[in-house]
Amino acid sequence: MGRLNDKVAVITGSGNGMGAVAARRFAAEGAAVVVADSNGDAAAQVAAEITSGGGRAIASQVDVRDSAAVQATIDSATSEWGRLDVLYNNAGVSPSGDGTPVETSEEIWDLTFDVNVKGLWLCNKAAIPAMLESPSAKGGAGASIINVASFVAHLGAATPQIAYTASKGAVLSMTREIAAIYGRQGLRANALCPGPVLTPLLAKFMEDEAARQRRLVHIPMGRFGEAEEMVNGAVFLASDESSYMTGQSLLIDGGITSAYTTPE
Repeated sequence: MGRLNDKVAVITGSGNGMGAVAARRFAAEGAAVVVADSNGDAAAQVAAEITSGGGRAIASQVDVRDSAAVQATIDSATSEWGRLDVLYNNAGVSPSGDGTPVETSEEIWDLTFDVNVKGLWLCNKAAIPAMLESPSAKGGAGASIINVASFVAHLGAATPQIAYTASKGAVLSMTREIAAIYGRQGLRANALCPGPVLTPLLAKFMEDEAARQRRLVHIPMGRFGEAEEMVNGAVFLASDESSYMTGQSLLIDGGITSAYTTPE
């Protein structure tokens, strides 16, 4: 028996990277998955991999900044499987032009907040009515919203990225508000806060060894995380195992938030 048997999940940004790892893992744990991504071909490929392996998945092309497209993605879950138990807001951007408050342009700031904050809000706005009607909310362990934030929402980033860091702080606040509003209606909301993981988003900051070491020195475990390790936390938050957890920030960060630095 999988840990997510009979659950239906929408995972944004799941055409590649950590989101694709999550889509495959959720399906392996028994969930039916809407693989949602701005790259429709990538989403279709991940969904096809899942179904060819015996899992349940459909693809949806969505720009999370487009409210109509977001609503269509949520509707695809309920029309295909009749319910929505889990919303995993994984989609996000970290533009290369994001730096200090002085260096960062308005265009970079607006793009980052449009995707990471407004896009996440639009996904919650569309999904919550369906989730409140799910069997999980009506009498189970609770429907589950997983909003991906970051360890930088708790700490300043060693490499300046002011728009990204501020946007992820907003994600934490939004998550707490959602949890407070809907806790008595069978809906849970938690933030997943990954530490440094060598996804494409982080790799661009690791172009030389000095930049790599500048990050590693702050991590007590002395290594970057793996996408699978972050998804382990998401499976927990999506499952009934986290039935008494809401409004929280789950840090999976190799200890980076526990110490300012780790000298040799």
